[in-house]
Amino acid sequence: MEKEWNNEHGMNRRRFLRQAVLAGSTFCVASTTGKAVGSEPAVMNISGRPYTGLAGMAAVHNRRTLGSGTAAMNVSAMGFGCMGLNHHRSQHPGKEQAIALIREAIERGVTLFDTAESYGYHKNEKLMGEALKGYEGRVFVSSKFGHKFVNGVQIKTEEDSTPANIRRVCENSLRNLGVETLGIFYQHRIDPNTSVEVVADTVKELIREGKVLHFGLCEVNAETIRRAHAVCPVTAIQSEYHFMHRNVEENVLPVCEELGIGFVPYSPLNRGFLGGMINEYTRFEAANDNRQTLPRFQPDAIRANMRIVEVLNVFGRTRGITPAQVALAWLMNKKPFIVPIPGTTKLSHLEENLRAAEIRFTDSEMRELLLPFRLSAVVMMLCRNLKFRNNYKYRNEKSDCIRFECVAFVGCMFP
Repeated sequence: MEKEWNNEHGMNRRRFLRQAVLAGSTFCVASTTGKAVGSEPAVMNISGRPYTGLAGMAAVHNRRTLGSGTAAMNVSAMGFGCMGLNHHRSQHPGKEQAIALIREAIERGVTLFDTAESYGYHKNEKLMGEALKGYEGRVFVSSKFGHKFVNGVQIKTEEDSTPANIRRVCENSLRNLGVETLGIFYQHRIDPNTSVEVVADTVKELIREGKVLHFGLCEVNAETIRRAHAVCPVTAIQSEYHFMHRNVEENVLPVCEELGIGFVPYSPLNRGFLGGMINEYTRFEAANDNRQTLPRFQPDAIRANMRIVEVLNVFGRTRGITPAQVALAWLMNKKPFIVPIPGTTKLSHLEENLRAAEIRFTDSEMRELLLPFRLSAVVMMLCRNLKFRNNYKYRNEKSDCIRFECVAFVGCMFP
């Protein structure tokens, strides 16, 4: 009966959360076949202690390894992106609420938290520092260097990965976070004036000094990864990766697999869009939400790209899972070395995200999920051949597809 109801009405975020509460959250999804399990393996934190939360509550029960050899890092299968707690999002929880949410994530088995110097210029790091008090040894917290700041203001036309700045940022991050060692220290963006070999060598020294555990890079190409890895083993690459942004599949993921490097997708739900909670009438706060500046979040682009969310909803409704869970599970089923870091400001969304870590798709389901996008790519090519290219070009620009170099799908492909 419930399955028939889902088939008719779909499973959106609000309905999922309401049903989870009514059901007491006593089971967690083990696969997309509809089977559920009432007992779970013990969740271990980084010190080897078991997770002690209430039985049946959403938690990360699996672990994954980022990197290999001396650069290997064993973490929860899903992490937590902290930026949106007080930076670049229209609605922020109060400070105490944010701290409580972070601690709840820790109690539910999350061991990888991601922040950066540039998220509010130290504000996000300081928030994390307060939240982590009393949780030493239970989690890894990672930060980033590389942006240039003058008197606390980012100079967006320049980057700074000089050894002196890397060390300055490291000391500031350690102090802000209240930790002795950073889990992963990422170069936030490439500095054209400082070679990646110099950057890697500087981080290598920080690792020797015990101030950093592992080295990471953000938004880099395959050649840069190889050059950096030759100097200091890279543990993880962090780049945007989701249904609407797949260019890393061409070269970056293959080189990560070849070299034994982990991959950490940020914005795995495309800044909330793939969760189905954003529509063309959504308005973003101009002062503190970068989405309002992005072409893909303009009303006409959102309207066109809602077809993507509908594909996820259609796929998920017969499996009792939400579009957000489909999107997250798809990422985690792609490669075993992928650890997404979705962010949220709500406990209900945290529960929804964590349950996605238990979902397994078969090979045929992975193919089924991508079939509508592949068909749309064929339609797009045919339309271009029929001289309808200008219409598609317009939609491409509006949905940010040219910048994204999307593979085989985007909302603009649905005429």
